[in-house]
Amino acid sequence: MTQGGTGLSSRDAAEAASQHAPADHAEKPPRSSVARVAEALAGADAVTVLCHIRPDADTIGSGLGLAIALDRLGVDVEVGFPGPWALPEALAALPGATMILDPADLLGHPVAIALDCASVERLDHLAPLLTEAPTSIVIDHHASNGGYGHIDLIDPEADCTAELVLAVLDALNVEIDRDIATCLFAGLVTDTGSFRWARAGSHAVAARLLATGVDGPGWTRRLLDTHNFGWLAMVSSALDSAVLRPDAFGGAGLVYAHVDHHSSQAIDWAEAESVIDLVRTVGDADVAVVFKESDPGTWSVSMRSRSKVDLVPLAVSHGGGGHPHAAGFSVHGTADEVVAVLLASV
Repeated sequence: MTQGGTGLSSRDAAEAASQHAPADHAEKPPRSSVARVAEALAGADAVTVLCHIRPDADTIGSGLGLAIALDRLGVDVEVGFPGPWALPEALAALPGATMILDPADLLGHPVAIALDCASVERLDHLAPLLTEAPTSIVIDHHASNGGYGHIDLIDPEADCTAELVLAVLDALNVEIDRDIATCLFAGLVTDTGSFRWARAGSHAVAARLLATGVDGPGWTRRLLDTHNFGWLAMVSSALDSAVLRPDAFGGAGLVYAHVDHHSSQAIDWAEAESVIDLVRTVGDADVAVVFKESDPGTWSVSMRSRSKVDLVPLAVSHGGGGHPHAAGFSVHGTADEVVAVLLASV
């Protein structure tokens, strides 16, 4: 890869960003932030792109889409996420996935970008690559993100981080071809639940990405509707553990379930994420929670609310974060102990 930049000025970046701004976002994503990110990348010779621990399609899709674009601009780019887990099969099939390095092989370049990370803790042991970089950039759409980079592009009105990366690439005058569009589409389709809760602007973004030749139906099936056979047993066990607490959250109601370590061992760790989408369909409760035991005694907690309950304060109080209706945190203990932690909070 050759080195160099695009020479795009701050004014040019701002103008380009405004030309491609989604119609229903008006001034969002903040054009000044888009311009600052574009200006930093335009002048960069080498960039480290960082995705969050146990990566999903939005962080990986955003990271790979950005990395492909930077590579074509002549930037020396490296991509990584905290290990030791392998990338889920569907995400490993995305264009540019071969650019992802083992965490131990990351050099740490002068410009580092965190994508879809509500807090620096989401980078786990790779956090110093961001915090110690001369220029650190944070691109994210989580409402709980207060900003922790030298340049922060944070827009809670965006449905996904991939949408914000698209705005930056537009500001850099990058051609959005099928490979880049496929990566960004992966983040968009998953974070909107296959567009079930997408804003109007996200449908416009999807139309633009699909127009490049992205196999929308194929990638949607691969990312959302394809599981290994062991997934069925895991789901059966998780749903069998479900408990309804109609009195929780001031009467709004809570339903929760577990995916224990034994059940999760038979499947790819990422497949456990799908359980929350099943539990949240219970209409008797506004809040759905799934406890997922990644290692014995170590749980990640996924929370969703339908309409009434803002989950951000609860998640933040336990060191997590997210959106008002989709948030999470980590906790340690036995199954009974982690449930008690949640119930004591609500």
